[in-house]
Amino acid sequence: MLFVARGTSDHAALYAKYLTEITHQLPAGLVSPSTMTAYGAKPDLRDVLMIGVSQSGGSPDLIQSLEVARAQGALTVAVTNKAGSPLAEAAEVHIDVLAGAEKAVAATKSYTAQLLALYLVLDRVRGGDGSAAARLPELGEQFLKQEDRIADLAQRYRFASRLVTTARGYSYPAAREAALKLMETSYLSAQAFSGADLLHGPLAMIEPQVPVLTVVARGIGGDAMDQVLPRLTEQGADVFCVGTADAVRHATAGVVIPEGVAEELSPLLEILPFQQLAKHLAVARGANRDAPRRLRKVTETL
Repeated sequence: MLFVARGTSDHAALYAKYLTEITHQLPAGLVSPSTMTAYGAKPDLRDVLMIGVSQSGGSPDLIQSLEVARAQGALTVAVTNKAGSPLAEAAEVHIDVLAGAEKAVAATKSYTAQLLALYLVLDRVRGGDGSAAARLPELGEQFLKQEDRIADLAQRYRFASRLVTTARGYSYPAAREAALKLMETSYLSAQAFSGADLLHGPLAMIEPQVPVLTVVARGIGGDAMDQVLPRLTEQGADVFCVGTADAVRHATAGVVIPEGVAEELSPLLEILPFQQLAKHLAVARGANRDAPRRLRKVTETL
């Protein structure tokens, strides 16, 4: 199975890659669109399912990638927030995430909608009924009620010029998306690393002036962060944690992920406080959270 996406949607595709490899035990990869668009490659894609993920469905390189894939024998699916978009028309099958118009430049609700749509599709393929996701709205509402705390914590990072995000497993896409949102809205340098990669060199740049945002969810991915958190403490890092009560207790600050959700669905909740943090940090730094002056959408949903 192959996924093709850009930006925020690329992080949703990365999440789906984890789902595919873990729950379906099939090899999965993220396509480099330029191989087909710029270099003109035409790989043999028989017996391949290629899924294009895009909020707008209007990215030219994604459209061309699906067109090439379809011509080369792949079954193609588009996951977008716009029925009738060029990407939807290029694919054999279209899945509308039904998130409604994205009013801000930095995509938020369409990201969580993409995660849910990809989960439901992949769950259905293996005979599931999607019931494991039934509590997500309730848990999401519960989690969002911590916004006042997030707003206070945003003041802590008001003058940061760079930061690092990190997680492992299913949570790694959330760390990447958190970094992107903070770059888009607050104009700071935010680098995302898997917890494993962080220990292989980048740890050297961690110091008290470089905040580290971590995701430590319940499950295998969160357990794998056990060796990372002590090393951050040794470096004197200011650690903001979205995770289990125990992980948050050992961090400088953080919020606890509600209980009652499977590890593979936790990313749909994990990203919410980071989206709130991006919003409040942008306001604290005097930026326009909805229309950053240095950024405009590459493609529009009309």
